[in-house]
Amino acid sequence: MGSGNREHRLFDEGWRFHLGDVQSGERPRLDDSSWRAVDLPHDWSIEDLTGSSMGRTRGPFDPAAVGGRSTGFTVGGIGWYRKRFTLPAKLKGRRVHVRFDGVYMNADVWINGTHLGNHPYGYTSFWYDFTPYLRFGGENVLVVRVKNEGKNTRWYSGSGIYRHVWLTVTGPIHVAHWGTYVTTPRVSRDSADVRVRTRVRNETREEREVTLRTRIVGARGKAGAWGEARLTVQAGAEAEFDQIVAVQNLKLWSPEKPALHAAVSEVIVGRRVVDRAETVFGIRSISFDAKNGCLLNGKPVLLKGGCMHHDNGCLGAATYDRAEERRVRLMKDNGFNAIRTSHNPPSPAFLDACDRLGMFVIDEAFDHWEWPKNDQDYHRHFKEWWKRDIESMVLRDRNHPSVIMWSIGNEIPERGTEVGIRNGKMLAEHVRSLDPTRPVTEAVCGAKFRWEQFDPYFANLDVCGYNYKQGKYRPDHERVPSRVMYAAESFPMHAYDFWMAVLDQPWVVGDFVWTGYDYLGEAGIGWWSFAKEPKEIFPWTVAYCGDLDLCGFKRPQSYYRDVLWKTGRKVSMFVRSPEPRFGPRESILWGWDDVHARWNWPGHEGKILNVDVY
Repeated sequence: MGSGNREHRLFDEGWRFHLGDVQSGERPRLDDSSWRAVDLPHDWSIEDLTGSSMGRTRGPFDPAAVGGRSTGFTVGGIGWYRKRFTLPAKLKGRRVHVRFDGVYMNADVWINGTHLGNHPYGYTSFWYDFTPYLRFGGENVLVVRVKNEGKNTRWYSGSGIYRHVWLTVTGPIHVAHWGTYVTTPRVSRDSADVRVRTRVRNETREEREVTLRTRIVGARGKAGAWGEARLTVQAGAEAEFDQIVAVQNLKLWSPEKPALHAAVSEVIVGRRVVDRAETVFGIRSISFDAKNGCLLNGKPVLLKGGCMHHDNGCLGAATYDRAEERRVRLMKDNGFNAIRTSHNPPSPAFLDACDRLGMFVIDEAFDHWEWPKNDQDYHRHFKEWWKRDIESMVLRDRNHPSVIMWSIGNEIPERGTEVGIRNGKMLAEHVRSLDPTRPVTEAVCGAKFRWEQFDPYFANLDVCGYNYKQGKYRPDHERVPSRVMYAAESFPMHAYDFWMAVLDQPWVVGDFVWTGYDYLGEAGIGWWSFAKEPKEIFPWTVAYCGDLDLCGFKRPQSYYRDVLWKTGRKVSMFVRSPEPRFGPRESILWGWDDVHARWNWPGHEGKILNVDVY
């Protein structure tokens, strides 16, 4: 069990899976002998289950899929997962929690026949304490039903338990789940004050006097400064310890040198350490204002950004740690220093990679609030669940130094209305109550209103995201001089204009192209010419608009951006297609010119070809 009687381990292996509903009642049948063995993460939407016993007659791509081109013609449905496991009898008296990093979507969870709850949103993490229902020394059955039905997304979501599952065993007095919050209220070149707020939970029947010892471990694993505090924690309640530890001879976190530290929390009752938790963080300062732009550790920085969906291409939505790290590394290797997680919180593994590799992140919550974009969208759950989902995002991610802004939404349908202003204020205020150290932002596009009518809506935000509205930067600055702006989305074809606006206008802090990395769904939006009906687009499944393609290879626009940002190759050349290959050419702003890195075109020998030089 290790020091402090805490065990935290992956719970990904040994699951069984069935595609299709298996019952009509609430209590799930436990006979899973005919089900398929799977390990997590798992995404059934990308699997070819044709002709199997899994209930699919087509797949994984189907032109009749309800999501159509939006979801890349993939199929959802209802899936069941079961895991049988035992816990030693000696663990009786401990607390056992299960955490799901992400399940798409509408997840119902049972343990030994007891329903623990339902979690609608497919992108936020959630957890349960299922200690009272466990059989210590005997077999336990964990059951998850996933319902990905109807048209509920505008891109490829995947289906199933597509992120990690974790099992945590603690003593009855322990650091609460997501209970450590580390900030750095004072940062200088050589020293910093590290503030550590830690919630300790007492699940015994008596109040206890608890000592919390917090050690700050340096970037190379060397133990440094520490602090100690004592509080009485009531039975069945939590108490928050608030400690400030002065750290000397430190290394600051930055994209160039992403130094990481750890806060090691030891919960002591009497003279015994009863729990030990470790929280990784980075020491850095960051600020935004219209005069100086974005300052990291007191130095100006420009956000060279790309929007990214959560899927891993041919792996679907399954968030294998190495695949998550690979995407981040490829983005950084190609000049990016910032990623906007469009349009939902990413996996913890993705943020861990951003911390280690030095990548800024805009952590985004929702694609819609109260008003829908599709019939079965999250809007059906917003009023009941928004607060819990915001808390899941912020409490889980607020110790990541890579996260520099919280985005509460993208192109929200009720933007500019009284409903939208009210909801935006409600969301922004709750985010700030959980983490006042980072600005709140949102990605806003045009609507039926005059742009100036968005001023009350923008007033809820600390930094304002403009989608494709580069022409509004200067007039908006003249009208509202204190507003900080950035391109939350921009067209690849207009890369020069968007980046020049960042260089020329200090109140514009960055540019996030749509998209940095290609993705499944929204099929064909970046191709020169595409049909308007889904049946004519099929079998296209890819957006084809990324600077990097689905496998992570550079596309021509990435070479252009190398020149624009002065981060890569100084000169590149591409040959324009001698003739349109799929119908007449159309101007597709999310795409790029029909150019290719090859000289030989059969049938065009001896003819002049046009060459683009970046």
